[in-house]
Amino acid sequence: MLDHVSIQVRDVAAAAAFYDAVLPSLGVTRLVDFGEVIGYGSPGMPDFWIGPQQTGEGFRETHIAFHAADRAAVRAFFDAATGSGAEVLHAPRLWPEYHQNYYGAFVRDPDGNNVEAVCHLPG
Repeated sequence: MLDHVSIQVRDVAAAAAFYDAVLPSLGVTRLVDFGEVIGYGSPGMPDFWIGPQQTGEGFRETHIAFHAADRAAVRAFFDAATGSGAEVLHAPRLWPEYHQNYYGAFVRDPDGNNVEAVCHLPG
């Protein structure tokens, strides 16, 4: 349904360092760098973008869930995020209230957004 998502960040360098550290565990890398606007994705076109905050005042939390190929990728994402100093919201675990195979981990990015890696496959 979605083609791409873009979020505004307070500090592009800090946000880029975070996403550069955590997204490769999910098979996603920096594909485009226009200095203040950076695009991430799998080989091909970027589908996740960060750029400087230009509209609105104050902070409005966003929840971003990245697809993980398997549960090991969720754990690798979590390890990369916590290794880069991210605040832990929820360590990797099953979330049966969503569905029986929902396996996710949640952290905060440098802007305070709730960033998740999730796998929907069994074991």
